[in-house]
Amino acid sequence: MKILNQSLQAQSSVSYAGLLERIEILRSTLRWSSRLERPEIEKLLRQSSALRDEVMQLSHKERFVKAASTAADEPAPVNLSSGERRRALLDRSFVFEGTFGDNPKLLDALEVAEKAAPTDLPVLIDGESGTGKELMAKVIHANGARADKAYISVNCGAIPENLLESELFGHKRGAFTGAANDRKGKFESAHKGTIFLDEIGELPLPGQVKLLRVLQSHEIQRVGSDEIISVDTRIVAATNKNLRRLIEEGAFREDLFYRLSVIHVTLPPLRERKDEIPLLLAYYGDEAAEALKRRPVKMTPRLRDYLLNYAYPGNIRELRNLIYRLSCLAGDTADVTHLPEDIRPKAAAVQLDTPAAAVAIPHSLSDAKRAASDEAERAFLERGLKEVGGTVAELARRCDMNRSHLQMLLKKHGIHSKDFRHQGDGHGEKRT
Repeated sequence: MKILNQSLQAQSSVSYAGLLERIEILRSTLRWSSRLERPEIEKLLRQSSALRDEVMQLSHKERFVKAASTAADEPAPVNLSSGERRRALLDRSFVFEGTFGDNPKLLDALEVAEKAAPTDLPVLIDGESGTGKELMAKVIHANGARADKAYISVNCGAIPENLLESELFGHKRGAFTGAANDRKGKFESAHKGTIFLDEIGELPLPGQVKLLRVLQSHEIQRVGSDEIISVDTRIVAATNKNLRRLIEEGAFREDLFYRLSVIHVTLPPLRERKDEIPLLLAYYGDEAAEALKRRPVKMTPRLRDYLLNYAYPGNIRELRNLIYRLSCLAGDTADVTHLPEDIRPKAAAVQLDTPAAAVAIPHSLSDAKRAASDEAERAFLERGLKEVGGTVAELARRCDMNRSHLQMLLKKHGIHSKDFRHQGDGHGEKRT
C-alpha cells in the first residue's frame, strides 16, 4: 500500500497541476474578454464541466486509496463474534440513530455502510417495508463528509408523474399554470449534501430517464428554463421491490440500476433479527414515554412473551407503532388486551395451561427465573380470587396482606377482580 500511495501522490500532484493550469486559462479568457458570443460561452461551459468531472474522479480515487491504506494499517479481524463486531463498530464512533443487535446480516450491512459513507458513490438499499431503509440512509449521511450539509428525502412513489420533473429539478416562474414563483427542486436543495430517493422502484420510466441524465452529467435544468445548473449531490436510493425482476418486466431501466447500485446494501427483516427485539422494545418504550410525557409502560409476562415471538410482518415500523399504542392506551402496565384486535392472541393461547411447546423460551437464566416467579405469582392470585369469588378484601385477609399492596399486584399482572365474581366454588359465599 505504501508503493500505491507514493504513485498516487505523484499522479495527483501532476494531475492537479494540469487542472490548475487549465483553470487559469479559463480565468484569463473571462478576465480579458469584453464580450462573449454564445458559441464561446458554450465552449467555456464544456471546459468547466470537463474540469469538474476530472476533479471528482481524483477525489473518488484518493478517498478509496485512503480507506484502503487505513484498513491495511489495522490488523485484519479474524473470526470475530457478532458481539465483538458490534462493539467494534461502536468503538469506531460509528454514528447510528437508534439501536441494533448482533445479527450477522445486519452487521454486514452496517459495515458496508460504514465503508461507503466517506465516499460519494451512489448507494442502493433494499429490504422489506419497515426494515429501516431511511434510517440506513441517514447513517450513511451522518458518517460521511457531508454530515453537516443538507439531507433531503424524496418519496418517489408519492409524486404525481406530471409534477415529478418540477419536484426534483424545480421550475421557473410561469413555466406552467400555478407556477407563480421560481422554485428550487430537491436536487438543488441537496447541493453539497445527500438526497435520499425512497421507493425508487415506483419511479415512472420518463422520470428514470431524467434521473439517469443527472447521474451522468451532474447537471439539471428547471422546468421552463434553458439554464444548466451544476449539482454536487450524494445519491442514496431505497426500494422494497426486486429491481432485477422489474428490469426483466421492462418497468425499470437496467442502466439506471447499475448507476444506483455501485454500493448495494440489503437489510434483513425483523423476524431474522430476534435478538434485536428486546433492545427495540426498551428503546421505543423510552422514546414513546418521552413523546407522551409519561413513565415507560411496563408489560405483563404474557405480553412480553408475545411481543418477543410475534412475526412482525411490518418489521420495525410495526413494532414501534405497537409500543406507542401500548404507551398511549395502557396505564402503568400493558397486557395483551391492549394489542390491536386483529393481532391479539386468542384466549386459549394465553391460558396458564398452554402447552409447553408454545411457551416462549427465555433468553437467559435470570429471565427464566423472573418469568417463573411472575407466572407463579399470577397463578396464586387467580386461584385465590376464584376461591373468594373475586372479593379483594377477603383475599387480602386470607393472605394476611395489605389490601393496597394486593391491588398493586393485581394491576401489575393485568388481573381484574370482577372477572372472578361468578367463579366462586362455595368458599366465596362469605364476603366482607
